[in-house]
Amino acid sequence: MSAPADSLQDRAAPLMVCYCCGPAHPTGLRIKSHWDASGQFVVLRHTPRPEFTGFPGLVYGGLLAMLVDCHSGWTAMAWHYRQEQRPPESSPAIQCVTGNLNIDYLKPTPMGVELLLKAWVDGPLARKSKVMCEIWAGEVLTVRADTVFVRADTERLRALAHRPSGF
Repeated sequence: MSAPADSLQDRAAPLMVCYCCGPAHPTGLRIKSHWDASGQFVVLRHTPRPEFTGFPGLVYGGLLAMLVDCHSGWTAMAWHYRQEQRPPESSPAIQCVTGNLNIDYLKPTPMGVELLLKAWVDGPLARKSKVMCEIWAGEVLTVRADTVFVRADTERLRALAHRPSGF
């Protein structure tokens, strides 16, 4: 399965303004997630900008967590679209939110190296799905994450979040 010219983000949510993954954010990272050629993984290539330096010469761990969070969410959505046999630009939009995010920082991640994020759904695809994500700096696995993403009605969540009494 080859990746289309446009990313999942560009196809499914071109007006989204999320700092990490929103194509419409004026200064954000605008990550681009795609199915890999095998159709087994959703992949992302990203080279961190200098302002995301943590310790000298190393990528800030918070950036790595942000990349994992957004890329894993897009992985969950990509798998849902594929299960429903429809393209990401179809309606209604599928949206998933983070339910849980666990990250293991296995090795320091160097600055100045293109990172490869590789993610997949591990187990059944359901309302709540487990997504695994790895970050590779060249041939070195530096991060492994185990996340749960929940398919949700984000308009409903937004309305609940803005009520005085919360949920």
